[in-house]
Amino acid sequence: MPQKFLFRPLSALCTSRAPSLALLVPLTLLVACTSVPLPPWTPPSTQPSAPAPVASAQRPAPAAPAAQTSPVAPPVALTPSSPTASQPEAYSNAVAARFPAPAVVYNTPGLQPGRTTFTTQAEIQTWLREQASAASRTPGIRAAVVPIGRSQRGETLEALVLTRAGGTDPTVMHSAGKPTVLLVGQQHGDEPAGSEALLVIARELAQGLLLPALDRINVVIVPRANPDGAANDQRATTGGLDMNRDHLLLNTPEAQALARLARDYNPTLVVDAHEYTVVGRYLQKFGAIQKYDALFQYATTANLPEFLTKAAEEWYRRPLLAALKGQNLTTEWYYTTSSDLADKKISMGGTQPDTGRNVYGLKNAISLLIETRGVGIGRLHIQRRVHTHVTAITSALASTAQRASELQQLRPYIDKEVGAKACKDEAVVEAAPTSAQYDLVMLDPVTGADKALSVDWDSALALRSLKARARPCGYWLSAASTVAVDRLRLHGVQVLRVAEQGSMLGDSYRQVSSTSGERQDVRGAIADAKAVIKVQVSLARGVVDAPRGSYYVPLNQPLGNLVMAALEPDTQSSYFANQLLQSLQSTVRVMADPTLKLEELN
Repeated sequence: MPQKFLFRPLSALCTSRAPSLALLVPLTLLVACTSVPLPPWTPPSTQPSAPAPVASAQRPAPAAPAAQTSPVAPPVALTPSSPTASQPEAYSNAVAARFPAPAVVYNTPGLQPGRTTFTTQAEIQTWLREQASAASRTPGIRAAVVPIGRSQRGETLEALVLTRAGGTDPTVMHSAGKPTVLLVGQQHGDEPAGSEALLVIARELAQGLLLPALDRINVVIVPRANPDGAANDQRATTGGLDMNRDHLLLNTPEAQALARLARDYNPTLVVDAHEYTVVGRYLQKFGAIQKYDALFQYATTANLPEFLTKAAEEWYRRPLLAALKGQNLTTEWYYTTSSDLADKKISMGGTQPDTGRNVYGLKNAISLLIETRGVGIGRLHIQRRVHTHVTAITSALASTAQRASELQQLRPYIDKEVGAKACKDEAVVEAAPTSAQYDLVMLDPVTGADKALSVDWDSALALRSLKARARPCGYWLSAASTVAVDRLRLHGVQVLRVAEQGSMLGDSYRQVSSTSGERQDVRGAIADAKAVIKVQVSLARGVVDAPRGSYYVPLNQPLGNLVMAALEPDTQSSYFANQLLQSLQSTVRVMADPTLKLEELN
């Protein structure tokens, strides 16, 4: 029998002045494998809202403030300001004047005065080792630089791990009972500010003003996830793939490295640091230049746990907006527009389960995207761009440290709630954003004045269901489906092998129609090497044979929603559409708990 408990809404725990952790009412764990009713939840308005006032941990010196009262203090820099970079074409002095350098100045290798290139991969590796060494000199701190894979050109991909647990091994860190934060930078090689900011954050955690955060949280930092793209100053990886659309498929070694890292360290929060286009198609479409210092969005894809979104909004986004406002930095929801100049629609970040933002959400982590205005303007405003990232990431770390106790209880609640949905109700197979009108502000490219625009807007905060089906108990996969099985296991999905031939009640897929095409996101065609199979299917119920050596993927596990995103064949992100599964007959939706004899894989 499930134990009776009281579940207090997150909003009741969010006040304008952050209370002591001891006074916060903790979330009660779900103690039985059954779903429970959730408090009513209304998505936030798609119009920007003024952040609620929060207490700030200010210091006399200029700094990037923490978002609320917490043990985390803001980083501070003492070096003099560097000269302004040259301005790109169509970027007037009046526009540049809208973005003064911050009082604080950061001094990573790539931000030194007179420097014309950003921090190199070799310099990042040296920097991480220096921080690990410095952190290890503090009693009780454990630090290590961990190799996580190699890029397509063979560059070593590394993460800095910082903790007060007994060691940096994931098992040891899990046993310490503290939430882990994963910080990722520069998935797109031509977006350098996030990488430089994460070097600053690494230093402040290892030996600076953020060190007290490690009393309550663990931190794993990957400053540069796409070193090959960074070396070429290009968005994609060496192979021409957009790795930030590869987090479900895992075709690139770079995305595989991040998946392996997330599987092992199981982060509660993932922050993905990017930059966005400032001039380009916005000038061509709207005669304007981008205004906002930071664009922000959390996970917005189908089947996300409701309280994950609540936590992202109430515990993270609102304090983060206040922190940026406190530094006179402007913010908006993340948005972009297609490369088609005739298409004037503006869209929030995509709803497909392929980006890091959305896939980490399907892994039940709070997943935050932070983008600064940097693509296409070289080193212009680089100190301000880095300062924006440092401010936002400091706020996210402060929120995690403050809410550590609640987060440690929220995560197992969500994991159990997701697993308890197996065999029950409907699940959304494919979703789309909701169309609306939205008021944006850009900048006049000549005068630098605000330019108000009313635009057609696709909101990812309210999803429309395009296709829904009964949620199965699990999926059967043929014995030949080894590539799909390996990718699922890389995500951390439990996959079982059929030990003896048996049968099960299942829905088999039948092809209605099929075409080939390109994967698309809100920008247009995704940089990818292969065409996708766009198939329409019907379902046929019956008893299905399960030969020995085939596989069963149960949905009564924490990553059940990710499994559905991968294995329902008729979406552009699926394993079938992208030919990780070779035929529709490779997969069956299992509609009743199977009585098969199953065994764990080695």
